[in-house]
Amino acid sequence: MKIYQQIKICAVIFLCLFLLGGCGKGNQVVNFEEYEGDITSITFFGNKYEPENVTVIESIISQFMKENPDIRVSYESLKGAEYYEALQKRMAAGKGNDVFMVNHDIVLELEASGQLMDLSGLSTISGYSDEMLDQMQSDGKIYWVPTTVSAFGLYCNLDLLKEHHQKVPENLGEWESVCSYFAGKGITPIIANNDISLKTLAIGKGFYSLYEQNRQEDAFKRINQGEEALSTSLLSGFSLASDFINKGYIDKSVAVHTKKTSDDLEQFVKGNSPFMLTGAWAAGRVAGMAPAFEFEVWPYPVLADGSLVVINADTRLSVNANSEHPEAVMKFVEFFTQKENIQKFADQQSSFSPMKDGAPSTVAAIKPLIDCYQSGRTVIGSDGRLELPIWDLTAQVSQMLLSGEHLDDAMDWLDMQGLSREVQ
Repeated sequence: MKIYQQIKICAVIFLCLFLLGGCGKGNQVVNFEEYEGDITSITFFGNKYEPENVTVIESIISQFMKENPDIRVSYESLKGAEYYEALQKRMAAGKGNDVFMVNHDIVLELEASGQLMDLSGLSTISGYSDEMLDQMQSDGKIYWVPTTVSAFGLYCNLDLLKEHHQKVPENLGEWESVCSYFAGKGITPIIANNDISLKTLAIGKGFYSLYEQNRQEDAFKRINQGEEALSTSLLSGFSLASDFINKGYIDKSVAVHTKKTSDDLEQFVKGNSPFMLTGAWAAGRVAGMAPAFEFEVWPYPVLADGSLVVINADTRLSVNANSEHPEAVMKFVEFFTQKENIQKFADQQSSFSPMKDGAPSTVAAIKPLIDCYQSGRTVIGSDGRLELPIWDLTAQVSQMLLSGEHLDDAMDWLDMQGLSREVQ
């Protein structure tokens, strides 16, 4: 059964409603004083459904309502890819929520159809870092605001590495050496999922030289205009992923069915593999699963001379251009993006703050990522300057490779997708 989790915070009570048969365990009832004046109700739809994430969202919404008793906010969440399918259907039917979470690909679609409100007037915009502002701005307007900077990293089973007298790899040569050692022992070195593992590996390795040389804007402009194929940059990254599959460093027969930050986590905590590729935001969840070993999340060791971190401006909020309550909605988004709320939200998700001088996450397991992130050895996974749905396209290429398709065929398919969109 597919379960929607819906949490409504009302002036009198914090009420849990359920759709299609269920309600999440993390829902609470909280009493508020009655408000006798006119009340405006707005809806908030998101893909953050885990109890620990919802708890933080609840606390921010609760505080907002205490300060604005004339506004009610309801939060509803749906998991994974199903969330974006539901969001697209609602917006297409003219029944979209007032506020909703978006990613790079869905923004391209909704912005093109004029369904997103310009948020450039928010007072909190000036608090964002220059890097984030570059991502957010589109022809002088802002259609989404990030609440976190997520990172993707290499989860390392420190006990297993120590048991086999291996060290955490800090460059590509070291990583290949450790993987070769474990594969030789009959141990699959890397746990991967069928979504974000290979694509972030490929994007990081493929695009790093562009970011290092500050050439990404020009390169993305050429790709957008159809003057350069996307595979030109991503071939080296997907070649590495394909090589790891062919050498048995990743078990493709398992990975092709492995869901992100769920199935992969369950496999990792068994302690049988030294590495896992997935989002650093799951570090708290892994710790909560009480693995019988110590682990840390390190940067991707995919460079000849070092490592990098793939990041995203994430947990993005957008506002429905057709909202019946624009003033109330803008007031809520402005409150949610205050620096202290952003810091609380980002820290809980083992992520970084998108604000100027935002403090690093306090989650101990991701500490190895901080130096790499702060030194700028980063690649943006879904750069706002790319006008192709790169997040979806690279996920499909990853699934093709895990399904046994040849690298050349996958790259040809990738370029055809870019070409077909250019023709449109």
